[in-house]
Amino acid sequence: MAIARMHDDLTIDVTVWGTGPAVLLPLSTTVIEGDAAEQMRAWGADPALGHTLATGLAEAGFRVVTADYEGHLARHPKPTTLTAAAVSADLLAMADAAGADRFAYYGYSWLALAGFQLALRTDRLAALAMGGYPPLGGPYAAMREVTAAAHRMAVANEGRQFPAAEPGDWDAAEVTATPDQTAQYVTLYTSLRDFDERTALRRLTVPRLAFAGADDTVTYGPKWGDVHVAIGEPLARHRTELEELGWTVELVPGADHLSAMRAEAVLPILKPWLGETLPARVA
Repeated sequence: MAIARMHDDLTIDVTVWGTGPAVLLPLSTTVIEGDAAEQMRAWGADPALGHTLATGLAEAGFRVVTADYEGHLARHPKPTTLTAAAVSADLLAMADAAGADRFAYYGYSWLALAGFQLALRTDRLAALAMGGYPPLGGPYAAMREVTAAAHRMAVANEGRQFPAAEPGDWDAAEVTATPDQTAQYVTLYTSLRDFDERTALRRLTVPRLAFAGADDTVTYGPKWGDVHVAIGEPLARHRTELEELGWTVELVPGADHLSAMRAEAVLPILKPWLGETLPARVA
């Protein structure tokens, strides 16, 4: 295990799995068990996601670099400093800790967005794989609204206890994160207020993959401002344009945001694409 130093001088553990071309996954590989695992499954999440992805890629011949970035941010929130540039610096620090000079990157949802920003800030990336966040038509404005609403509710709910919502009832679920935990994502999306996707896309030359569930769309309720976050639809709408720019684009039939995130959806897309992409590009 190695140690990486984040942009605020705090540290995070970095683990390497397997040998071969390096792939950075900023994910927890802890397998959740017991009641917590059952609750995750009830909401559609995979309690072994990171572990399954890491071991699956390692068994396929890749050197997988992992770090629990979301867990680190939950334990050590960075409410005023988590900009896109700071996230990119953190990801590079993880690669440095593992001795990966050249590496591929895979992230899902906001971690896919993080990979996009990383690719624009370094020449060390060998390949970029984005899941659950379209590189064109991304929901930047919608996510600014969602994160701002989450922060307002975190402030209002601080110190309060709430009964668990029924699985799938997102509107009834209360925000239990702390104000600092939610503020850091407000900072992230605010830092991208003037981000120009099309200009950015023209700068990317590394092999790049984007995938999402075909049914990946979320409409939040009134307490969230009735915000509509579309992922699958803009990826489908811009598919031809992205492919002309050199992207590989995949839509997972019948999948929403959580089901397209699961290892059984990701690995059949990611493993063959990395297998075709990396050997000729990474020593």
